[in-house]
Amino acid sequence: MIAALRRHPAGNVILVFILAQIACIAAGLLFPSSFFYLTSANASALLDAIPILGIIALGVAVLMIAGEFDLSVGSVLVFTALVMGELFEAGFSPWIGAAVALISGTLIGLLNGWLVLTLKLPSFIVTLGGMLFWKGAALYISGARQIKFDPQGLFGTLAYSKLWVIPSTFIWFCLLAVLLHVVLQHRRFGNHIFAVGGNREAANAIGINVRLVKLAAFSLCGTMAAFAGILSSSRLGSISPTQGSNYELDAIAACVVGGIALTGGRGSIIAVFLGVILINMIRDVLLLVGAPGFYLSVFVGALIVGAAALNQMFRPQN
Repeated sequence: MIAALRRHPAGNVILVFILAQIACIAAGLLFPSSFFYLTSANASALLDAIPILGIIALGVAVLMIAGEFDLSVGSVLVFTALVMGELFEAGFSPWIGAAVALISGTLIGLLNGWLVLTLKLPSFIVTLGGMLFWKGAALYISGARQIKFDPQGLFGTLAYSKLWVIPSTFIWFCLLAVLLHVVLQHRRFGNHIFAVGGNREAANAIGINVRLVKLAAFSLCGTMAAFAGILSSSRLGSISPTQGSNYELDAIAACVVGGIALTGGRGSIIAVFLGVILINMIRDVLLLVGAPGFYLSVFVGALIVGAAALNQMFRPQN
């Protein structure tokens, strides 16, 4: 069974996830009065923390498999959310604001891709500049102030509500993960994403439109960042110009933990899904045991390097 898991693209992270869950559940059963991992309050907090990063990481994962990076997703999240918030404050329906936000995120992703492919610049450089540009634009359109965003009715229910301890944002995360898994593993577009990321010249030689595939991946990444911004704003009830900080690095970290190859052409949406949960589990456990704040960065950093090393050492054989 373990050998079969190891051959699966998500095998390593599945094994680590199972072992981590067993350890946390055992600790929760042995020390119920001091380690509150199994309480509904902790489950609710953990499920609340996972989806926003998770949705961003799904978009970043597709782009990384295609062989590119996007460091601007955190800034895109906050910029598009502020556009939505400004429209909502002006009296527009939240549906209209959300639609404009999604279109804006898609266009920003498309712009990133166009700059990378047309100017032949590394995506790391282009999106690093984009990160700073859209962060400044967010501060400009908001006047560096926090905007209230508390839509009611169907929009509010879909964007953020709870079924027992399960928030609607987590359901969205699961649905998007399933959708992207199906697309990447069972549709032609997914095959093209892997082919372009694995060997651009070979993909071009067999007739794949490399430029179009990469533009689509950049656009999807921007759309996912904007969607995460919509859900995050609905959950918090407000939009702050600083709420997207560090999401870009955390998303790449989740992808690395999930086994996405930094060189492109290899990865699994299931593994990224579990990688996001693992990172949040580690943070949750450290908070539960009262570890100092700086331990969070230390352990997550160690996890990233360890995961990258394990994925390289135990790369599944085709």
